[in-house]
Amino acid sequence: MTTAMILAMAAPATEGGQQGGGSPLYMFGMMGVIFAIMYFMIIRPQQKQQRQRREMIEALKGGDRIVTNGGLFATVKDVHEDRIVAVIAEGVKVEIAKNAVGGVVKKKD
Repeated sequence: MTTAMILAMAAPATEGGQQGGGSPLYMFGMMGVIFAIMYFMIIRPQQKQQRQRREMIEALKGGDRIVTNGGLFATVKDVHEDRIVAVIAEGVKVEIAKNAVGGVVKKKD
């Protein structure tokens, strides 16, 4: 198919072969609808997920069992402003950036 054929099939058929320009208000309305759909399907869920992750990291405390983004399981020993000290084996302590925590496996009750 040529480009002209594709354009001819995509163009709406109107009387007298003229194409309607449409109202600018209609175009802005459609753009608003598209933005609203994108907001509710993409932006809002992502913001919710970021908020949940931030709350999870802020709630870390000693004794919590975590997994890092690299797949390392550890037990939180101490929490600092930007990092945590965790125990990965008996007598082995490591410092991990808070952003590297992938999730909490088991919380201390």
